[in-house]
Formats: sequence, C-alpha cells, structure tokens
Amino acid sequence: MDKIRMTTPIVEMDGDEMTRILWRMIKDELLLPFIDLKTEYYDLGLSHRDETDDVVTFDAGHAVSRLKVGVKCATITPNRARVEEYNLKTMYPSPNGTIRSMLDGTTFRTPIVTGRLQPNVRTWKKPITVARHSYGDIYKGVEYRVPGPGLAELVFTAGDGSVWRKTIHEFAGPGVLQGVHNRDDSIESFAHACFRYALSVGQDLWFSAKDTISKQYDGRFREVFDALYQTQYRPLFEQAGLTYFYTLNDDAVARVMRSEGGFVWALKNYDGDLMSDMISAAFGSLAMMTSVLVSPQECYVFEAAHGTVTRHYYRYLKGETPSTNPMATIFAWTGALAKRGELDGIAELTDFAHRLEAACLSAIEDGVMTRDIALLAGGVEPVDSLSFLKAIRQRLECSYNLH
Repeated sequence: MDKIRMTTPIVEMDGDEMTRILWRMIKDELLLPFIDLKTEYYDLGLSHRDETDDVVTFDAGHAVSRLKVGVKCATITPNRARVEEYNLKTMYPSPNGTIRSMLDGTTFRTPIVTGRLQPNVRTWKKPITVARHSYGDIYKGVEYRVPGPGLAELVFTAGDGSVWRKTIHEFAGPGVLQGVHNRDDSIESFAHACFRYALSVGQDLWFSAKDTISKQYDGRFREVFDALYQTQYRPLFEQAGLTYFYTLNDDAVARVMRSEGGFVWALKNYDGDLMSDMISAAFGSLAMMTSVLVSPQECYVFEAAHGTVTRHYYRYLKGETPSTNPMATIFAWTGALAKRGELDGIAELTDFAHRLEAACLSAIEDGVMTRDIALLAGGVEPVDSLSFLKAIRQRLECSYNLH
C-alpha cells in the first residue's frame, strides 16, 4: 500500500528510559511502514531538558498551542536521587505539569478494556473515565520548611492595597508549610471540558471534592460546576438522557466501587492523579490506560498514563530482553493520529489509527501478551515487547490485505 500522507505535523515529545526505547520501536514497527509521518520533534528526555535549562519543555508546549495536536512519551520528574544520578543543574518540575499549566487543560484517562482481562472489581462492566483538572493545587504549591518557632499567616494583598490575613498556625517548633491556589477561569474551563466530554461520549458525569472541609477552595469548584450545569448544560444532559451530580470524595469512592462503570468522574488535580492510577490498576494494568489533555482552545496532547518503567530499563541496559507493555504508548500515537486526521480531513489517517487499535486488541484476545497482562490473564506464556509489536503489525497488515 502507498504510505498515508499527512499535511500538518504532530508535536512529538520524546521521553525517558524504557518508554523512550518503546517509542522508537513503535515508530519503526507500526507507524513508519504505513504513514509518511510528519512530526515536529522535541526531546523531553531528562538530559536534554537539563542541557536546555528546561526551555525545550516550554517550546514543546507552545508548539502544541500552534499545531493543536501533540503526542508525548513518558518522562522523568526528578527527585533528589535523580538529580544525583543524572548530575542535573536543578530539580526540574514535571514536564506534564508544565505543559498542563501552559495549556490550562483537563486530562481524560480511560482504561483500555479487553475481554481477556477481568477488572478486580467484579461489578465493573464498562470503563470509567477519570477527568482530572490539570492546573494548580499542589502542582503549583509553594512550600517552606519551618526551622523553628514562629507564626505562619495566609496573606492576600488586593490591587487597591488592602490586606487580608489569617493565622495558619503558631509553630512551637520545626514543621512544614504549603500554600496552594487555583483560578476561577481555570476551574470554569475544567467544568466546561467535563460537561462537553460527557456529552460527546454519552455518559453520566460525576464530580467529587471535599467542600465540607475545604469550604472555600473545594466549595468554589462545586459552585462553578453547579452554576454551569444549571445555566448551560442541564437541557443538553436531559435531552441526552444523562445525569450530572456532585458528591463528596469519600462517598464517590464507595459509589464507584459498587457501580457498573460507564461514566466520567471529574476530580481536582491530585485527586485525579490518585484515582486514575487506582482505576487503571483495578482494570488490569497501568499500561492499559489512555490519557489525553484537552485545552479550552481545543489543543490535544495524547500520552500514556504510566511512568518511564525504570526497572525494565535497567534490565534492558544489562542486555535483558524486555517484556514491557507498549499498549498505552501505542494508543497515545493512535489518539494523536486520529485527531490529526479528523482536524485535517484525512479519513485514511483516522481509519489507520482505528485499525491499529483493533489490531492491538486482537493480539491480546488471541493470547499474545506482555508479562504484566499475561500474569493477569493466567495460563498465557508472555512474549517480549518486540514480539508483541510484530504480532500487532501482522494483524494490521491483514486488515489491509497485505499478506
């Protein structure tokens, strides 16, 4: 077959460790043989971020704003150990957090479901999408290590010079402080994105927070969601036969565990981070979770929801053949390609993305699995990553009658 041609590049953001290896394998085995792939490449590997003083991360974010579609490999957010390991100039922030803040987006994470893997929660019949607000909270937090006795205050100086202050705590000894914030416009963008996404997939929307304790902070989130629902989205939800409701986080967790799934669960930033990992693990594997960041300007960044698979990478460096699951990374590429095809009116590109996803699921249904899901399925001999990719390619070629 002739290679599928693209007209507009995708912003390609390379990453770290084992996922960086898989990134190249996926491109070589599943993309470049079929597509005249056009990307604008940014190396977000930790060493290159250090070389550029993290400017490359901001350049990538601006590129997404310009080109509208990006695909991102998993990256390292360094801690003190990583600073020493990579001899870094400083402890750089999360590239995901930087790009999310730049785009003011909402992250939607959904499990990749296959009949060969049964969720750990026996009542779950349909995937649960976690909608995570991707601005503020602890990811924009300001921290201080309190050295000894003293008074900690929350102070706000208004534009007119007036000052509001309140005591946080009077320390009798050492401790820690943290200040977090959010913005009304970002909360509103988050709410709009959640309502629109739920309508687009035809699923109920749940929103949960803790406004009984955080009456101002979490309470503001609830107020914005309620106001937008009543003034804009209620008729649309009722017409579609869908439901929106708010509940407390602890109640939501209990409801989720008793549910059949098949809904969108909106959460604040860190809550969404935690719950998406819980949902993905309970459905099978962190490597079986899609993730897309959607901005108010309709920019999209597709990525895997998991990390850089460090342990596999160290084994790989020792010469071992990895059995790392590439599914979420493949689906990041297919999501980006499908969206690029949709925006540019290239039906062949969108169709290719759907065929590749179907080939991935077909391989798993036929018992071709990497170690993580082979253990979950039981009675299946795992294959290495490259063998898994070749099995997918074989099925993809069959869909085009290339055998």
